[in-house]
Amino acid sequence: MLINSFLEYLQVERNYSPLTLESYGTDLRQFEAYFTDTDPELTWTTVDVDIIRQWVMEMMNESYSATSVNRKLSALRSFYRFLRLRGYTERNPMLKMKGPKKKKPLPVFVKEQNMDKLLSKTPEADDFEGIRNHLILETFYETGMRRAELIGLDDKDVDTSASVIKVTGKRNKQRLIPFGEKLRKNLIAYMQLRDEVISPRDTQAFFVNANGRRVTTQFVYDLVKKSLSKVVTLKKRSPHVLRHTFATSMLNHEANLEVVKELLGHKSLETTEIYTHATFEELKQIYKQAHPRA
Repeated sequence: MLINSFLEYLQVERNYSPLTLESYGTDLRQFEAYFTDTDPELTWTTVDVDIIRQWVMEMMNESYSATSVNRKLSALRSFYRFLRLRGYTERNPMLKMKGPKKKKPLPVFVKEQNMDKLLSKTPEADDFEGIRNHLILETFYETGMRRAELIGLDDKDVDTSASVIKVTGKRNKQRLIPFGEKLRKNLIAYMQLRDEVISPRDTQAFFVNANGRRVTTQFVYDLVKKSLSKVVTLKKRSPHVLRHTFATSMLNHEANLEVVKELLGHKSLETTEIYTHATFEELKQIYKQAHPRA
């Protein structure tokens, strides 16, 4: 009776859609069946938070997703607000109830062989723009910097003698990222060509367009997406995927997690730890493909 009154209230006074009404009704009747099966004397007005927690635990054990469980808890919250509003109860067991945390999706990354395939190719054109575009991809993959950080680079931030780039990240926090000999040579070659063909420049920006202005956010995004489309079929093909790829490659080659955290400019180690899950998932996939009894 109470559930029907609630659904009628949502339909008439709140104008909820038929699909939402059906979903709420299913979730509430599911919980009602659970608590009456647990204790036939329980009612909606005597259920406590412990019963709700037990229900959540049972659903999680049955492999319900956190999203599904939280949706059901949302229905309960709305229902108990309705019961109090209409004077059916003074208690609201949902006030102390928190739902399960949603799992963060694993970062999308490009496999090393695909990055090697992409970067081993010579630039599409040996002119300034072709060399610059290729270098942008290399820099993303070999440093793990963010798109905004790469675009914001000035000449003074790139120290080819020490093989270090100074990056200004979130909250204007600066960090130093070392790079290898091959990238060092390519950076020098790019700067020499850039200064020959683009003079004078309007800015001290490191990566510039043909007019000497700093490259744009959209240009860099489109460049990475187009380039990655040649070697992968991933849905996501953004510059951030190359940042994920850098971190995953470092950990696959036994880099210390704390070092990767500093290179990425993460505030906490917890943020970096998600890449360990990504590398483990890759190991599991390789195992399944390679082991005869997997």
